[in-house]
Amino acid sequence: MKTRILFLGEIVGKPGLHVIKKGLKALKEEHHIDFCVANGEGATNGFGIGHIHAIQLFKSGLDLITTGEKTYFKKDMVDSISTTSKIIRPANFPSSSPGKGYKIVEINGKKCAFITLLGTSEFSRISVSNPFIIINTLIDRLKEDTDAIFLQFHASTTAEKNTMAFHVDGRIAAMIGTHTKVLTSDARLLALNTAMITDNGMCGSISGVGGFEAKTEITRFITQVPSRSIETWGTLEAQGVIVELDDSAKAVSIETIKYHVESPEKQG
Repeated sequence: MKTRILFLGEIVGKPGLHVIKKGLKALKEEHHIDFCVANGEGATNGFGIGHIHAIQLFKSGLDLITTGEKTYFKKDMVDSISTTSKIIRPANFPSSSPGKGYKIVEINGKKCAFITLLGTSEFSRISVSNPFIIINTLIDRLKEDTDAIFLQFHASTTAEKNTMAFHVDGRIAAMIGTHTKVLTSDARLLALNTAMITDNGMCGSISGVGGFEAKTEITRFITQVPSRSIETWGTLEAQGVIVELDDSAKAVSIETIKYHVESPEKQG
């Protein structure tokens, strides 16, 4: 039996929550999805994820939420992440950090491990272990007890994410890049059959900059005065990739998806 796993891009604010609530069920049915993962660290106003929003996302159909540098931006998530196995933080955070860095689930009889790691480029306020070394350790630990390993690599630069993809080629089923919230056009199977994409986009408004109001982002670049990004609505999309596994749990394809969801601003 083939297995289809959907990796959705970062959920950004209320528009992103709306996209998941109104669009995910139909998206999963249309594409025959067996398991759905999304980066949720921007679900609460674009900066972190609160416990209530995490519950809402699971009720809307998500099976697993990954995070990144904004994992602990909301205090209630700091308190609650250790009580759930359905939200994972980067595995290269210190071992004393709340939560777990990977999760093993059974999908269509296949044991699948999902790992999140944080890149080292341009995250100056966070100190993490080298993700290239940590992934080696995790692969060695998990490969005997799982059929497929998936890495969601939350990193700022295309160079770091592409390097990671080749680093794990042939050792895991897929490497999915997140963080930049721009769906890239390089989804492919590498030489040793690891599926990869540099960035799987976002869930939210494509009418602004990374889900935020363009005017505010432009002003910050022009004036260099710090300001808080503001969520925007307009045209809404769920973006991501679907990785398909064959009966032996080997990746046989990866495809990008864009799924339009009507904005409440345009509804009667």
